[in-house]
Amino acid sequence: MIQFPDFTTFAAIFADPRLVPAVVVSILAGAVRGFSGFGSALIYVPLVSAIYDPRTAAITFLLIDVATGLALMPGAWRQADWREVTPLAMAAIFAGQFGTLILQYADPTALRWAISIIVGAAVAVLASGWRYHGRPLLVVTMIVGLLAGLMGGAVQISGPPVIVYWLGSLNQATSMRANFLCYVSVFAFGLFFTYLARGLLSAEFIALAAILGAVQILSVGIGARLFFLATEKTYRHVAYTIIALSAIVSMPLFDSLVK
Repeated sequence: MIQFPDFTTFAAIFADPRLVPAVVVSILAGAVRGFSGFGSALIYVPLVSAIYDPRTAAITFLLIDVATGLALMPGAWRQADWREVTPLAMAAIFAGQFGTLILQYADPTALRWAISIIVGAAVAVLASGWRYHGRPLLVVTMIVGLLAGLMGGAVQISGPPVIVYWLGSLNQATSMRANFLCYVSVFAFGLFFTYLARGLLSAEFIALAAILGAVQILSVGIGARLFFLATEKTYRHVAYTIIALSAIVSMPLFDSLVK
């Protein structure tokens, strides 16, 4: 059952000094998502995990993803290839059930190290240019979906396996962007009910997500406008640089920088 926030909940969040850096992170993550179509989780999750904790980062990002999905999915719906999106998203939702157990029971510090390592490895693979160039077979799609869902359920970082897979088979940035936006939206909707069933959607998380989500949705619109002003090479390089810095700064070694 959802615990809805009241005035006291919002007041406590606004009084918390951690809100200011979290808002900055949310704005940056939204702009990158609107600009490149991916990367918001790779920025938001590690940095908000450092500011608050991994559970706060994962749950608030999921709630924001549901809201941004409602805003972005209609525009991408007709451009997406649903023969690719549907089986991948369904496999991801299934694996997300097991990833959620990791989020619930793993040590927060260990989970933060894992997030930094995953993000660092993801940006290294993406920036290297390596892609899956085989045929988009159903079995491969399902395997990618299972891996993405496990990572997504645990730390809301489900995008990298999907990006590596799809960038090798899609030629146009617009097509890849539409597929990815629809995938993350469907996955977020599915995982929402998993988090709800496990009692993870507290009033505090909903209130924080409402605040951070509002500024992130606004910044997504700004980033989306910039998408049409830059080349595919430019927007990827910008996204990779920001993501790499996020992975480094969010390591527990540098807690003094974010807390």
